[in-house]
Amino acid sequence: MVRLLFFLVPLVLSIFCVVQAISSRDDEIRNLSKVWWILLILFFPFVGSIAWLVAGRPVTAPRRLGPHERSSSAFPEYDRPGRFAAADPAADEEFLRKVRERAEEQRRKAREEQQRRADEAGPEPGQSTA
Repeated sequence: MVRLLFFLVPLVLSIFCVVQAISSRDDEIRNLSKVWWILLILFFPFVGSIAWLVAGRPVTAPRRLGPHERSSSAFPEYDRPGRFAAADPAADEEFLRKVRERAEEQRRKAREEQQRRADEAGPEPGQSTA
């Protein structure tokens, strides 16, 4: 039983550390690059795993948001570093108003073009004009 533990503990620890190293972001890993940490863990499983846990693993403190980033807890898929988000609600409203005006103008032009084509084509064959 003890022999099994001496084999299983380093194996599970090294698998955990390799998976954690692979899934960590490059800019959050400390002291070495991601590739070097993975190689260290693979070639020296027990020592590399302990070194990863002590000196390489990303710090779990929450990252500060930049000046044009915001946390959108309703849509977590949009919470990613570097994603630009407007910080001024008035500017947001102004932008959305312009988008709506432009969309309405495009719809109006499309209706006019559709009406013009229908007028040029005339009545379809087989239809009587009353």
